[in-house]
Amino acid sequence: MTSLAHAGDFGWLEGGEVARLIALLDRDGEEARVIGGAVRNALLKLPVGEVDVATTALPEEVMRRVEAAGGKAIPTGIDHGTVTAVIDGRAFEVTTLREDVETFGRKARVKFGRDWSADAARRDFTINALSVAADGTVHDYLGGLDDIAARRVRFVGDPRRRIEEDYLRILRFFRFHAQFDHGAPDAAGVAACIAARGGVQTLSRERVRAESLKLLGAARATPTLAVMSESGILGPVLGGVAHLASFENMIKVEAAVGMEPDALRRLGALGVWVAEDAERLTRRLRLANAESERLLALERWWQVAPAAGEQTARALLYSLGPQSFADRVLVAWTRSAASATDASWRELASLPQRWTAPAFPLKAADFMRRGVAAGPALGAALRAAEAAWIAADFPLDRAALDAIADRAV
Repeated sequence: MTSLAHAGDFGWLEGGEVARLIALLDRDGEEARVIGGAVRNALLKLPVGEVDVATTALPEEVMRRVEAAGGKAIPTGIDHGTVTAVIDGRAFEVTTLREDVETFGRKARVKFGRDWSADAARRDFTINALSVAADGTVHDYLGGLDDIAARRVRFVGDPRRRIEEDYLRILRFFRFHAQFDHGAPDAAGVAACIAARGGVQTLSRERVRAESLKLLGAARATPTLAVMSESGILGPVLGGVAHLASFENMIKVEAAVGMEPDALRRLGALGVWVAEDAERLTRRLRLANAESERLLALERWWQVAPAAGEQTARALLYSLGPQSFADRVLVAWTRSAASATDASWRELASLPQRWTAPAFPLKAADFMRRGVAAGPALGAALRAAEAAWIAADFPLDRAALDAIADRAV
């Protein structure tokens, strides 16, 4: 075992809900540490989100101590040693040390224990097997600190065995590589992922979606996706062709216009050329309705260009809304011959910041006063008037609106 005191930014161990929970569990003959991603991120000087805790205390004892201190304990996975502890409104996953005696995909028959090294050995990657004690001492049983220093993602033990335990680890291997790694991916890990790539097809679409979107937003997504494509892994995930050049250009144009990385927009650049692509990705990744609509709105991206003029762009912004307008413009930009510094494309992409589409000012009453009865004729008049109003570049003066209404009836 290697231990290293105060190697990262562990200020959250010194006060607040994390410190309170550790203090509850790290006494009276039991030990508790923060483990996994929070430790990894603190060592890498990255933001820490969820904080998971491991303990020698049995699940029932964890629940007793949390509730005795006024917190809430939920037996979310008590058969496998997991309790959700809510301290001052903040939820933590607390898991009793264990060994996986036998695994069945994601399921396992477990044995609770007190051996921290055995618990570390069942985890996926060495950088996720680190734990930190209340005094800030980092415990490393598998070379995770060296891998942190080298920015290297490496499976714990035999990569093939780790993958057989949960095929999602194939996608997690590449996702963590895209987020943290600085060099080529671990060769043994890639070989194991290739050998087991058929297992990705057995995963739930929701789990594949979650990992895929995280990967697309990572700093080194493009070279990672290239390795996945060459390895025969990316194609089955997308179910179609991967447009890597468009994806890389999307990263560049997002930066050029000052937009935050958007995983769904990047998915559109990577995988959507025609509407059928959007429909396929919706099914394969079980996208939410709003996400599906964004991808479908990329249809006819090839008709978007600065040369069409700002009036045409305003009409498109009115029909799509700001988000889908930005999506379609940026995708079109990535597939054009223009560079990420092109001024005309930048001007087009900035239209939602410079102009807000007005609401259509004519109402049903305007047409009923002109003798149009309620029913299909009224709907047709409204649609015709709106089309004419858009074509006239959104006039708001009364005379222009009256003329549009008169022509529509």
